[in-house]
Amino acid sequence: MVLVACEYSGRVRDEFLKRGHSAYSCDVVPTDAPGPHFQMDVGPLLKLPWDLVIAFPPCTRLSCISVRNWPKWQADGSQDVAADFFMRFVHDLAHVPRVAIENPAGAMTRRYRKPDQYVQPWWFGDPWTKRTGLWLKGLPLLTADNPVEPQGPWVGGQTSTGAPGRTLEGSLQILGGTWDHKSRSKARSTTFPGLARAMADQWGVVR
Repeated sequence: MVLVACEYSGRVRDEFLKRGHSAYSCDVVPTDAPGPHFQMDVGPLLKLPWDLVIAFPPCTRLSCISVRNWPKWQADGSQDVAADFFMRFVHDLAHVPRVAIENPAGAMTRRYRKPDQYVQPWWFGDPWTKRTGLWLKGLPLLTADNPVEPQGPWVGGQTSTGAPGRTLEGSLQILGGTWDHKSRSKARSTTFPGLARAMADQWGVVR
């Protein structure tokens, strides 16, 4: 059994389902795609005998993108809450043989340890840069299986040549999305299709 924690898009869950796995997503909000989904706090589910858990704990209070807000979040305790939630997937899944925890570069590098690897969307067919860390247990490092030329950062910034990167607004327009606060939040947190596919292809060894 595969649990995809803190996922409402269903993208990773559905890639495992396509390959014949018993896969479930969980989040406190409904799933965007019909399928096996627990709308609840993930805590009770972590006690079950999963073969593989892939977790996407919220990163807003932890990501380096928001480092200028860290003093405020450290003062009000909200960064501690976010870090503690991340660590639940480390401590409460000791009985699960295969675990992956995803988060951007940020506070958990110091609060816990460096990730086992960083991956990029363009490694797996999505032409953007967005450095994402993976903390792994019992799983191999993901390998680039469909590399393409990146068009620029997913969320603004600069390209590798120093030219201005494509903004998130532009990325959404290219992908047919709309631009509003909800779209921005979803685009920041939703797993890229290529990465979801690679996780199922390369980690989908448990039936």
